[in-house]
Amino acid sequence: MSFHRTLLAASIVAGLCMSATAWAQDSAQGSTAQDATQPAKAKTAAQKAEEAKATQLQGITVTGIRASLEKSLDTKRNADAVVEAITAEDIGKFPNTNVAEAMTTIPGVTIDRQFGQGDRVSIDGTDPSLNLTFLNGQPISQTPWQYGAQPNRGFDFTMLAPELVGRLEVYKSPEARLPEGSLGGTILLHTLEPLDLKANTLRGSFGVTYNDQAEKNRPAASLLYSWKNSDNTFGIITSAQHFEEKIDRQGLEIFGYSPVSKFSSSPAVAAGIANGSLNPNALVPNEVNSAYFQQDRKRDSVTLGMQFRPNEQWDVDFNSLYVRENFNNWNQSLYPFTSATPGNITSFNQGANGVITGGHVCGNDSPGCPAIAQNTFDSNVRKSIVKTTAFDLKSTYHGNGWSLGGAAGYSKADNNDMSQVAMEPVYAGGYTWNIRNGFSFDNPQAANNPANWHMNDTPGLGGWAGNYGVFKAQAKDTYAQLDFTKDFDGFINQLLIGGRYNRHEESMEQHVYGPNGPISLANLGTIGNTDTLGAFNGALAGSASHVQPDPGKEWAWVRATNGGNNDPGSYLNGTWKIVEKTSALYAQVDFASGPWHGNFGARYVHTATDGSGFSYSGVPLYPPPAGWWQTSSSTHNDVLPSLNVAYDVSQDLLLRFAAAKVIARAPYNMQVSNLFLNDSVLTGSGGNAKLSPYKSNNFSLSAEWYFAPQSVLAITGFYKKISNYIFVDSAVEQHYNSAKDNDPATFAKQVAQGLCTADGFCGYSVSRPRDTGAGKVKGASVSYQQPFGSTGFGLTASYTYADGTLDSGGALPYSSKNSYSLSPYYEKGPFSARLNYNWRSSYLAGGYIAGAPPATTGNYGDLGASLGYKLNEHVLFTLDGMNLTNEKYEQYLQTKDLPVATYSTGRRFMATVHVNL
Repeated sequence: MSFHRTLLAASIVAGLCMSATAWAQDSAQGSTAQDATQPAKAKTAAQKAEEAKATQLQGITVTGIRASLEKSLDTKRNADAVVEAITAEDIGKFPNTNVAEAMTTIPGVTIDRQFGQGDRVSIDGTDPSLNLTFLNGQPISQTPWQYGAQPNRGFDFTMLAPELVGRLEVYKSPEARLPEGSLGGTILLHTLEPLDLKANTLRGSFGVTYNDQAEKNRPAASLLYSWKNSDNTFGIITSAQHFEEKIDRQGLEIFGYSPVSKFSSSPAVAAGIANGSLNPNALVPNEVNSAYFQQDRKRDSVTLGMQFRPNEQWDVDFNSLYVRENFNNWNQSLYPFTSATPGNITSFNQGANGVITGGHVCGNDSPGCPAIAQNTFDSNVRKSIVKTTAFDLKSTYHGNGWSLGGAAGYSKADNNDMSQVAMEPVYAGGYTWNIRNGFSFDNPQAANNPANWHMNDTPGLGGWAGNYGVFKAQAKDTYAQLDFTKDFDGFINQLLIGGRYNRHEESMEQHVYGPNGPISLANLGTIGNTDTLGAFNGALAGSASHVQPDPGKEWAWVRATNGGNNDPGSYLNGTWKIVEKTSALYAQVDFASGPWHGNFGARYVHTATDGSGFSYSGVPLYPPPAGWWQTSSSTHNDVLPSLNVAYDVSQDLLLRFAAAKVIARAPYNMQVSNLFLNDSVLTGSGGNAKLSPYKSNNFSLSAEWYFAPQSVLAITGFYKKISNYIFVDSAVEQHYNSAKDNDPATFAKQVAQGLCTADGFCGYSVSRPRDTGAGKVKGASVSYQQPFGSTGFGLTASYTYADGTLDSGGALPYSSKNSYSLSPYYEKGPFSARLNYNWRSSYLAGGYIAGAPPATTGNYGDLGASLGYKLNEHVLFTLDGMNLTNEKYEQYLQTKDLPVATYSTGRRFMATVHVNL
């Protein structure tokens, strides 16, 4: 860690403290909203709709941290269900680059940061794939950006710029009127509307993003224009955003463990077992890999919205969205494969708790070594462009005490050229390794010479010239909805009935071409060395000459498109399609009388799924026989009742109770018989066409004390009893290894190690979803919000305890037992400052590579800060910092003594000028 990086982070934190102490607020900031200490009263449907509209309008037009928090609090208090909210400020003062990072102050919301940015959102200890997200009521299609990744139902919030969202709500307890399919919560995102803004509103921003590990800066800009006529009956709003960020992820990875006894062909190991210095059952890392991921991430967004209100009875809304994301990346890893040459081992270091923590492997630079060492340099140059479009149209007619509304929309996402050029040069020299710090070569000068890295160009030195792979991924959503409401006077004040139809289509197609011809790293060209282990301050350092991305890709692409073999196994295993059609009907009753209000109802849903893929046995063929493409169909019918009750104990104390039956459907890729195989490390991942939906009975009980204006202390307990839980587990399966045809040298070694048979079949550790029975999530959250009088200071804070377990034993994925958020702020005159610290305890997550067993992700804390100076009513300067403590993302197998991945992504900064005219 260099001094100037540490100084920069310290300066930001110090600046926050200085600005906070240098200014004192003269008077409490005024409020334009209804006093939050007033109790909720029984309301007619029209009154509730008008209040909701007013809240939305105020949330958009007011400015400042405190006013924005107040509007969010109003939404929470006036809701019938258990709801949390964030109301956008007119310019924004949260340190974030996407919507997910802005949600971390919500109690129970945690995010995953595998690449540094927050992307996947968990709610109250549930898997991100088991929560739903809608934009203006519409599902937004998603498709993966990472080569080898599979689509799931979890929403990738990196696609949404914060400027797009006017407000959001998180419904932690369902209502019958809301679409089904969420186990943890439903996130409703709303864009800004032109009739709620002043005519000719013009907003813009320009700034730069900087990553101190990459030592690169990138531009970011946004522009919004809104117009409406003088009668306030028609308006148009449009916006455009451009965002770039340099991602530099450096890490250590370990592809599994094997017992010491597996290495007994080494005289040194055999002697250690015999004399008792080595435990034959102790676990040895198969390799210690230095990983280097770089990406110039770019996001371009365009929106267009229109509103038509010709009279008080009729309204029409149209919204459209286009997002283009560039995820091109360059991933290069260097892993000395200890398990590939067990006879070369000259020493093992027996550590505590039955783990071998280090050792030495000889190579062709060591006299008397029985074979060459296998130091594989895995280089992957990847292209990934995701395009997402969405259109929706809504209209409602309000009669005398009734209303009829309809909506329809279409969304599509595609990544039709998600390609990868892969190559694996090999260096034959010896090395020393350590489980925590990586490795170092016996002859660093020779190891850093590209001429000593070979790809089948020199007999006896190994290596693989690689191949060229392409994924075509596509997702489509079409929906239509009809709603009718009828108002009543009395305890029952509104009846809501309606129906919704949704058709989702997801498909993936994989082609892998190769193998490429022999070549050395020197002939291909390099761009120098990178010490990818330096981020861990280790005593050892692993570096290598890295392939030039463009020449490497061009070389492999030309080979692939000029007669390269289209690998049959990759096409058959990686090609599938699923069509899911849901039809739902609902009825909901809203009630209010005196201190009571709430709703109850039920939702009936019919789900029909057709999952298609190739089913075959034996040696794969391309093109495949027509009979190999098979479709598996399933249907499910569910009745989902729900109840939400709120009771005003006094003017400032509110109690809530909620109960509901919910379902969540398995991720799309899990419901087809697809398969993704890694032929080098013999791992894979696949689906299961016989899965049933997740089902759960959810309960919550809360108390909210609004003890002062703009203030609340809330306690919520929740319990989710899951009757069917789908868990991803690994098992050994026999599959044909394409390396037999494409990389004979590597395949021969796998046969020699007893991992494969000569006819091409190997034992792969394949992770697949399985119905594993019942589970539960129980926990509670405490949230607190208060401005401190006229000082200018305030605080929001929350803590959540969530214990998610399977009845058969083991934790539920993505469930952190403890998480908390602290966000003190200061706002006075032209100055504003805010700190956000979010921490979550360890949780079970997906494997670090395809097919790896689920791994535990360690405790993670993220510190962000934001400084603002308002030059005048039109211009604001902000400086934001994220991951200021330079937290590392760590994964391990059950115990920290068995690490599998540690990543460093660096600190992130944004400097921005905002203009509001």
